[in-house]
Amino acid sequence: MKLPEKILYAHEHITIDLSGPKKNLDCRLDDFDATVAAYRRLAQQGLVCIVDQTNRGMGRDVTYVQKVAAAVGVEVLHATGYYKEPFLPQECYTLTEQQLCDIMVKELTEGIGDTAVRAQLIGEIGTSKEITDPEAKVFRAAARAHAETGAPICTHTTLGTRGMEQLEIFKSFGVDLSRVVLSHIDLSADLDYMKRLLDQGVNIAFDTIGKNNYQPDTDRAKWLSTLCSQGYGKQIVMSMDITRRSNFADRGGVGHSYLLDTFVPMAYEAGVPEHQFEDLLYRNGLRIYKGQN
Repeated sequence: MKLPEKILYAHEHITIDLSGPKKNLDCRLDDFDATVAAYRRLAQQGLVCIVDQTNRGMGRDVTYVQKVAAAVGVEVLHATGYYKEPFLPQECYTLTEQQLCDIMVKELTEGIGDTAVRAQLIGEIGTSKEITDPEAKVFRAAARAHAETGAPICTHTTLGTRGMEQLEIFKSFGVDLSRVVLSHIDLSADLDYMKRLLDQGVNIAFDTIGKNNYQPDTDRAKWLSTLCSQGYGKQIVMSMDITRRSNFADRGGVGHSYLLDTFVPMAYEAGVPEHQFEDLLYRNGLRIYKGQN
């Protein structure tokens, strides 16, 4: 089958550092040359945009990312917000909900740090298996920032859980769910749950593709085929969420191109129509993150 001419990876981390809390240097991505090489291969396959979900407290480095983007020749959308415990910076505990909102709004409207680069989304804001008070505060602050700016929101769900609870917070603030993506829902392994979420009008991400130690990609392909056949294909985005050095192809991992080289043909064989991949790999992300049809 033929890939779409333009491709958007909806949930990646060009650089990230979770190595402190995880006590594992594998969780720090800072190899510029390897990163550029990986994304250049993707650019040759049609990649034009990367949604970088790295935010405050996750080792975000906008200058580094902009250099990668320039070297590869792709557009990168930057994020503001906070991840989840135990990765939240101290300000999530000391500042008020409104103050956290104000920080996000400033990064969305003025720029990140001392750069002129503005964040274009709120993400990935996360919840643990049980939502903690600081995580709920971040979600409320993010909902407020969305109300002020209209910025899209991307969430992290731990193993696909607590999606409904996240939506309840957003609904209480009147968030436009068509501009929200719930990430890692493929890890839930629950097709009925996926459909219940989608029926709320939200978008979900199949963005842990290649992580067969969590769920086999053969199952992901079957779920995706079923959802597309039932009319949900315009509410799903795709990516790989590479966060470890060992995920790189030259270090024994599946590599950044696995989604296009291996999973897309697998999903096509499972029944996803060829024309549907333009939505899954480009148009849906364009609509959600850039407000373009």
